[in-house]
This record gives sequence, C-alpha cells and structure tokens, in this order.
Amino acid sequence: MPIMEKETEEKEKNIIRPLKVGDILSGKIIDFGMAAVYVDLGVLGTGVVYGKEFYEAKEKLKEHKIGDDLFVKVTGLENDDGYVEISATKAGKELAWETLREKREKDETIIVKILGANKGGLLAKVSDIQGFLPVSQLSPANYPKVEGGDSQKILKALQKFIGKELEVKVFDFNQKEEKLIFSEKAKEDKKIKSILENYKAGDIVEAEITGIIDFGAFVKIPIKTDDDSIDGLEGLIHISELDWQLIEDPAEIVKMGEKVQAKIIDISNGKVSLSLKALKEDPWKEAAEKFKKGDIIEGEVTKFNPFGAFVQITSKVQGLCHISEFGSQKKMEETLQLGKKYKFSVLLIDPAEHRITLKLES
Repeated sequence: MPIMEKETEEKEKNIIRPLKVGDILSGKIIDFGMAAVYVDLGVLGTGVVYGKEFYEAKEKLKEHKIGDDLFVKVTGLENDDGYVEISATKAGKELAWETLREKREKDETIIVKILGANKGGLLAKVSDIQGFLPVSQLSPANYPKVEGGDSQKILKALQKFIGKELEVKVFDFNQKEEKLIFSEKAKEDKKIKSILENYKAGDIVEAEITGIIDFGAFVKIPIKTDDDSIDGLEGLIHISELDWQLIEDPAEIVKMGEKVQAKIIDISNGKVSLSLKALKEDPWKEAAEKFKKGDIIEGEVTKFNPFGAFVQITSKVQGLCHISEFGSQKKMEETLQLGKKYKFSVLLIDPAEHRITLKLES
C-alpha cells in the first residue's frame, strides 16, 4: 500500500502506533528557529528539522510559512529536548520514489526536465530525483539522425533538449540503487502497434527520407490519425536494402527530404524495415543470362578486403576474386591496383546468392 494511503487509513481508523525511524508523516509547521523548523505531528508530538537536515532542506523550507502542511520522515525518536527528529528532504524523496513506482505500475506518463546531455543520452530530473533517458529510448521524432553516426554530432543534437521538458514513462526503476531510466518512445508504443496492424510485409508505401546515417536511411511513412502526437510511422531502410550494388555511402543513393516508394519487408517489435531495391529490377538475373562459368570478362577493381578483391563487372554487379588466388593480402595488393581494369575468368556464378567468383587471368 502506498505510504500516504496507509497513513490516511490509520487516521480514519484512529490507529495510533509507536513512531519508528523511517516513518513518513504529515504535519503543520508551527515555528521557524534560527536553524530549525518545528512541526506539529499531532498526538505523536512535535518534530524538529535541524542540523544537517535543516541545511539540506533550507531552500525548500523557504517556500513555506507557519501553518503550511509538510511531509517529513522520522530520522530519530524523541531527543533530549523532547522533539522527534525529522527530515523534510528525505520525506520528499521517499514520496517522489513512491509516486514513480505508482506511475510505472499504472503505465502512466510523467513530465521530466532535461538537465544535461552526453553521448549516450539525456540527464533528466523529476521531483528532485535524477534519471537517465538513453538515446535508444527517444521518440522517433527526437532521435538524432546524424549522418555517419558521429558521436560529437550526436551530442550536439542532444544538447538542444537541455532546459526543455519531455513526456516520458518510467522504463527501469530501482530505488535501493537510485537507478531511474526513462523512455520517451514507450508512451507511443501502444499507439504505434495499433497503427502497425494496418500494415504487413509486402506492402508498398510512400515514404520521406528523414535521416541518413552510415548504416542506412530513416524514413517517415505518412499516416492518417486523430492523434496529433503521431504524424507518421518511422522506419529504416538498411544500407543493404537501398540498392543492388555494394554501397559505401547511403547519401549516394538517397537525399534528405526525398520522397520514395518503398516495400515493407519486416514489422517486428514495433519497428518497420523497408527496402528500395525490392522494387528495382534484380541485375543478377541479367548477369546470369549474360555470363557463364569459364567466360573471360573485363572488370574494374573497386575494393580490397581480407577476403579478396571486389571487381565491378556491370554497373550494379560485382564479383569477388578470392584472396586464395594470391596467397596473401599483401600479394593481392601488389598484383592489383584499385580503379584499374583486368581480365578475369568466371569460376562460379550463383544469381540466387548474388555471387560471382573470379580468377585473375595471367
């Protein structure tokens, strides 16, 4: 049972139990001393906030006057002067944790203020309790869509939230460890999942490119909804789904703000994955008709990696000359030059696996 509900129930039943350290009580301020505040606790006596507890709560206590109600926490039983030792800050924190627990159990949202930012996310505060809002838990609208995933650019994008308020849910909670993690996107999860019921893998949609990063492109799919908080579904086109050829930079294929036709290839965990290449003619079909095992073809060396050399043989098809053909990567890079054309023989062609294996002709 929540702390204050328990106290109210005991009052209604006229239950008077002995005070113990840790109790949360409600009382009325009856006097202010030079470095103390006195609180009427009713039949339980008079409490005093003094010493370290007074200085910790000094700024908060300035907001109160005689006669105001004040929640306090018992830190010590009757002292030599006959007062119950109490804390105003500890009570406030205890009640704040209690409120957060209830919000989480009821799946309700809260408003937090953003105090700072680091590369991992945002530092947030609610009722004097600090928590963390990870980048991964930001809503799609606020997620930093930084080209290349540059950490300094991500930090700069996050810093614009400092001083602002965001509506979030409690994502993870551990009062003992004072661990509090927030999620902004969680408040939209149910709405998004409901909207996603209208879509399925295979659907073709119109989307707008909203962000370009090193592993692909973010898109927004326009939707019709009465909820003004959601103006579109966010999705991702992975770099491997932008086009059939090998891509080094997604910005070579799509541009910010560009409208594209895309095919939904997967919907899972509230996330939409799309493809552009699924709507383009598969160049490997033509390659299978044009080339066969044993053919001698000309191709341009485009890239080296530990597996071998990539060779461009048509505008959208690349083959691989395996490292075993050279003995070592060093030997391969001594034999071939990037950007130069050579004659190769086709050792294997597998259009289903999008694979052509080549051998350098001597």
